[in-house]
Amino acid sequence: MDEYTTLQVIWFALIAVLWIGYFVLEGFDFGVGMLLRVIGRTNAERRAVIHSIGPVWDGNEVWLIVAGGATFAAFPEWYATLFSGFYLALFLILIALIFRGVAFEFWGKHDTQAWRDRWEWAIVLGSGLAALLWGVAWANIVRGVPIDARHEYVGNFVDLLHPYALLGGLVTVSLFLAHGALFLTLRTKGVLEERARAAAARFAPAAALITIAFLLWTVLRDADRARIEWLFLVLAAVTAMLLGAAPLALRDGRAGRAFALSALAIATLFATLFVDLFPHTMISSLSHRFDMTLEASSSSHYTLSVMTVVAVVLVPVVLLYQGWSYWVFRQRLSADDFAPPRSSSPRPRSSRAW
Repeated sequence: MDEYTTLQVIWFALIAVLWIGYFVLEGFDFGVGMLLRVIGRTNAERRAVIHSIGPVWDGNEVWLIVAGGATFAAFPEWYATLFSGFYLALFLILIALIFRGVAFEFWGKHDTQAWRDRWEWAIVLGSGLAALLWGVAWANIVRGVPIDARHEYVGNFVDLLHPYALLGGLVTVSLFLAHGALFLTLRTKGVLEERARAAAARFAPAAALITIAFLLWTVLRDADRARIEWLFLVLAAVTAMLLGAAPLALRDGRAGRAFALSALAIATLFATLFVDLFPHTMISSLSHRFDMTLEASSSSHYTLSVMTVVAVVLVPVVLLYQGWSYWVFRQRLSADDFAPPRSSSPRPRSSRAW
């Protein structure tokens, strides 16, 4: 393998890491958002739930921006086909993320219950829609979509909503619900922690069953295409074991271990999908002659070389900063930490910052 090919493989792996980081971190954000009105029953409780991710949710979304930017720079053909073909789906995800972000900011800008209810539902629905569509999108990427000889998507939005893709959407929704509930068991206390544990106990086994069914379907589909690989099987088996172990750890009262297992399961699931995709960037459902490979999708050798140097220098700095931010905002929260609304700003009684 020459240097150019090595750089292509490295950047495919780096893009996989960026997407995995996004889904692990934003996954519990989506889960907390979907559970907002389930875990929180009063304004003070919902304020505590919102503040559990308040300092980090927008930072987690940076992983998506970097993943998209890295794809554009390293594999422009992949970016062009993916973002043009999935335009409507990605537009709906963007709308969901916008409404969700605006809702976090606007929720406490008015004291009426109708105002708060409206923005709470925006958080719930925005989180759920984004979680669902990300699963649908990645299921389509690994299964294949109608791409012609010019590497242009020739299908429509409805073509993306087949049973395998919808099952992929249920996978991400269920995984993120369980992941978010487990996160709340670590960031809340009192009655909120109890409700989060109960929610995690319900969603974690369901997420395990749905994800294992999705992986089995993927294995059977790949066997029909003679594309199955040993690394894919290993990662799929590890994912299944992690998903099975998370509910057991929670049952034993080890919420921290259960959350770590949930995070690892999400990471190995998407690693499995990237291994299944390699060495392609997009697969054509019309003909394998139209499949897009790393070589056909990548930027020049010089571009990849410069990007590698920049990544080696800056990525560790970003990781250290984000790790530090999580350490600073590690304290548990409860409804008692928040005064009844006396102003337009949803801030804790003990502090004027997030």
